[in-house]
Amino acid sequence: MSDTQKMGEEESNIDQKDRISPEIDDAVEKSALDMDNNIGDDANKEESEGRDEQADLEKVTLLLEDARNKADEHWDQCLRLKADIENLHRRHERELEKAHKFALDNFTQELLPVVDSLEFGLNAVNEDNVDVVKLLTEGSELTLKLLKTALGKFGIKEVNPIGEAFNPEIHQAMSIQESDKVSPNTVLAVYQKGYLLNERVVRPAMVVVAKQCQSEQAVADNYDDNNGDEKNIDSTLDSTLDSNNDKNISGSKAGD
Repeated sequence: MSDTQKMGEEESNIDQKDRISPEIDDAVEKSALDMDNNIGDDANKEESEGRDEQADLEKVTLLLEDARNKADEHWDQCLRLKADIENLHRRHERELEKAHKFALDNFTQELLPVVDSLEFGLNAVNEDNVDVVKLLTEGSELTLKLLKTALGKFGIKEVNPIGEAFNPEIHQAMSIQESDKVSPNTVLAVYQKGYLLNERVVRPAMVVVAKQCQSEQAVADNYDDNNGDEKNIDSTLDSTLDSNNDKNISGSKAGD
């Protein structure tokens, strides 16, 4: 190949390189711009995500602080309630102890007038020119009245069932006595009065119960026996009459 041909080929290659170089430069520049844009987008995305995470973190922190404050408040309330319950329990124990210790306080106050009355009567007996029997009688009656009044205020009721029907729930029969003056099973006499506390038996009344006299019982038995005989006779007569009527009816039918 001649030198002229070689020079022509070299110039042709240079021209081609000159035409390709701008295209490569444009591609490189575009690629660089795309990379810069991508890097910028990634940076913006990371920055946005960082702001979101920061916001979430602050929100969670606020929630935790609020929960902690509520927990502290509830804990304080729990401690106060516990202290109140303990104080209430102690106060209840003191009141219960006081109630057991002074349960008879009101009853004692009602009995004190009875004691005063007895002391007054004993002191009056020692005085001169005093009718002792009359004074003791009046004093005893007054004292007994005061005592019954005091017992009645606390639901203690006397059981004195003379003339009443015998009640085994509040009466205790000590003996049985015939009597024609009262109906059977009636209380004739009271050996010892009974007492009820708010309708519950504290002590039953010890009583004598009436029963029917033997003579009256014999008359009643005879009357029952006679009535029984009359009833038997009447039934026999009725049976006989019925039998005769049946026979008459049968005879009349046969005649027909």
